[in-house]
Amino acid sequence: MINIHNLSVSFQGDYLFEKITFQLKPGDRVGLVGKNGAGKSTLLKIIAGEQEYDTGQIAMDKEVSIGFLKQDIDFEKGRTVLEESYEAFTEIKKLEKKLEHINTQLAERTDYESDLYHQLMVDLNDVQHQYEIHGGYNYQGETERILQGLGFQREDFTKLTETFSGGWRMRIELAKLLLQNNDILLLDEPTNHLDIESILWLEEFLKGYVGAVVIVSHDKMFLDNVTNRTIEISLGKIYDFNKPYTQYLVLRNELREQQLASQKNQQKQIEQTEKLIDKFRAKASKATMAQSLIKKLDKIDRIEVDEDDNSVMTLRFPVSVTPGKVVIEAEKISKSYGSNNVLKDVDLLVDREAKIAFVGQNGQGKSTLAKIIVGEIEHRGKLTLGHNVQIGYFAQNQADYLDGTKTVLDTMIDAANEKNRSRVRDILGSFLFRGDEVEKYVRVLSGGERNRLALAKLLLQPFNVLVMDEPTNHLDIKSKNVLKDALKSFEGTLLLVSHDRDFLQGLTNKVYEFKDRHIKEYLGDIDYFLEQRNLENLREAEKRTVVPYEGKQKRTAGEEYEIQKKLKSAKNKLSNVEASISSLEKEIAKIDTELLINYEETIAKPHFFDKYQEKKKKLKKLMEDWEMLQETLDTLS
Repeated sequence: MINIHNLSVSFQGDYLFEKITFQLKPGDRVGLVGKNGAGKSTLLKIIAGEQEYDTGQIAMDKEVSIGFLKQDIDFEKGRTVLEESYEAFTEIKKLEKKLEHINTQLAERTDYESDLYHQLMVDLNDVQHQYEIHGGYNYQGETERILQGLGFQREDFTKLTETFSGGWRMRIELAKLLLQNNDILLLDEPTNHLDIESILWLEEFLKGYVGAVVIVSHDKMFLDNVTNRTIEISLGKIYDFNKPYTQYLVLRNELREQQLASQKNQQKQIEQTEKLIDKFRAKASKATMAQSLIKKLDKIDRIEVDEDDNSVMTLRFPVSVTPGKVVIEAEKISKSYGSNNVLKDVDLLVDREAKIAFVGQNGQGKSTLAKIIVGEIEHRGKLTLGHNVQIGYFAQNQADYLDGTKTVLDTMIDAANEKNRSRVRDILGSFLFRGDEVEKYVRVLSGGERNRLALAKLLLQPFNVLVMDEPTNHLDIKSKNVLKDALKSFEGTLLLVSHDRDFLQGLTNKVYEFKDRHIKEYLGDIDYFLEQRNLENLREAEKRTVVPYEGKQKRTAGEEYEIQKKLKSAKNKLSNVEASISSLEKEIAKIDTELLINYEETIAKPHFFDKYQEKKKKLKKLMEDWEMLQETLDTLS
């Protein structure tokens, strides 16, 4: 479908990636991963034909169509959601104009017996046939289905696109791409602005997609559920494995361990050869042998170990001053957007040093309450901030507020004051903006780099209460871990809106669930909340009510309790079996590597083959146990 060979791209003299080669075939669902700024979005733009490259070749089959969802999009004002979505059907729209023109002429003409009138009838028949072939009689219904799958309500269809936030407009653009039936889909952070239900719908859609899909995402769960291949860009090279992200990480680590073992063994051989060369050089009778060994040494293909890019930002949130015991007190807070009542009579009391998570489906008021707390929007009810409270706020679209015409350094200097202006370069350095990188214009930064800059800018203001709305959007997985560690160490008060269970785990000590215009308090972390809700994961908490399967009888409370007990036991057993399988597979892989490197020495070990076969038999038995436990879980679920 598409072949990429020896592709190289440089930026200001440094290579983003150099001589990378891979293919895309129908059915490939590729997770394109790597650090912020590694070149993921650049690679998508090159494949889409929107950016030049330095050297290399890109060859693709004729008439291959490519759909590209970018991080930044522009809409033409004045179109409704439906009208903008219909722009996906360029050929159908052309045919509609032809039909309209022909029908207008037929209505106006009265020379029914003329050759011109007859030709119009022939043309009408031909265009109608083409219209039917291109799906002209079905596209409107398909458009509504896709829009509803992505979270739009029917009443939204006739609203103008400019009345929606950037996240919702991104959904419209995604809908257009999904409607076009392209051969290749390039999706740059498609889940950033989707709620959980829409993510689940998109997962199912992409699983059944017959073309090739390349997805840039830092959502591990989404990548694991959708992709069947991972390509990582790291230090200018790519690593390509036919596995989803989590399985890829295991293989990548095993490969590196094998390389290290092989390199170590080779180095021993080289050192032994060098000693022999030094020994033979001293004797005239052995000079020829020394030269022979030198030639042999020169011909050795040195084993290299893949480098890891472990550079991460350093982040610490200092507390400005100590506030009073109660930092936020909200009474009877209500908020409506027109006829849409989002919050009604909400009470909230936040103590100093509390760590709180806001969870729930999109549209239930999480971001609205966050904006009310920071004083960004008007509301009904009473909100009181405690003594000495200073709020730092990171909005969901915080990076959008950055001025693209400014450099990274100017952005920070303009936001600084006299006290911290001298620390600007140090702060930027801790966020991986070093050397000439501070002179980059904001408009050329990747989404993750902009988020890092927005976080750096946040540190220029004093705060003791931190309100963060989806701060992990666009951040790579390593940066997300750094942010999580910084928030764990933060000695102030934290209010965090997030859908990311991995990120929330161990980070908060109180959870507020937003549902039906009200909030419900859970005194524990996210795992406690899920346990209380009897849910396996955060995604289940954010789904809308699901109609139960009618053919399945409803269980009594006692039966349900017993089922849940069995489920928990089976899951624990499955977890133990999986851990044993992983450990045993690593042991066998290590032995296989030893066999490759030094066969004779390895098989000479006492009872080697008996022990080796025993491990393989044990692994086979564990795999059988795993299958049985999976069947048990499927039966009980």
